[in-house]
Amino acid sequence: MIEFLVGCLISLISGVFWLALTVFMVWMIIDCATKETREGNERLIWILITVFVPYIGAAAYYLIRRPERIRAFGS
Repeated sequence: MIEFLVGCLISLISGVFWLALTVFMVWMIIDCATKETREGNERLIWILITVFVPYIGAAAYYLIRRPERIRAFGS
């Protein structure tokens, strides 16, 4: 019985973790699509990176490009 409860708890925690990562990835795609500058292909490149390298691409956009964009353009 304990093994079953522990298994259910681990499954629940794992599900919440992956759901949070997916929500984060979608948030980064939406942020990039709506707030990235319209000049050049940067927007398209970041969206493609985030889509084809899902969680790592979203984290890279959040840590590298987003702060740079916020400093430069204020949004």
